[in-house]
Amino acid sequence: MLLTGATLFICRLVYVNYIMLLRGNKATYMTTLLLIYIAVFVFLIAAMWKIYEKAGEEGWKCLIPFYNYVVLLKFVGKPWWWLLMYLVPLVNIVFAVWTINMLSKSFGKNEGFTVGLIFLGFIFVPILGFGDATYKGP
Repeated sequence: MLLTGATLFICRLVYVNYIMLLRGNKATYMTTLLLIYIAVFVFLIAAMWKIYEKAGEEGWKCLIPFYNYVVLLKFVGKPWWWLLMYLVPLVNIVFAVWTINMLSKSFGKNEGFTVGLIFLGFIFVPILGFGDATYKGP
């Protein structure tokens, strides 16, 4: 029920923005887009919080830059120094995809879910966080 209400609210905001844009009121349009962006951002943070809790870590650890990657690498079974590999151009892409694959495998998902996490993360991260996936370990 909450998702339906939130969906209707966002659709109403988009419709109002479209009307305001047609009338030439760009400030209202941008304000509404900003509110939608913030709502999606908070939703994704909540999903990551749940993923960290499912993995046995405290949820707040997903909010701290760089430390969140150290914790993520810990619960996918990789050493902390992999974080240094994210600083090497082109190598960082390989290690990021590898880490995402290990994340999906840690929750019992397959390579198709990994592709979803890479290309449609805003959909697949909430599925992993709020869905019935359980942490199985690295």
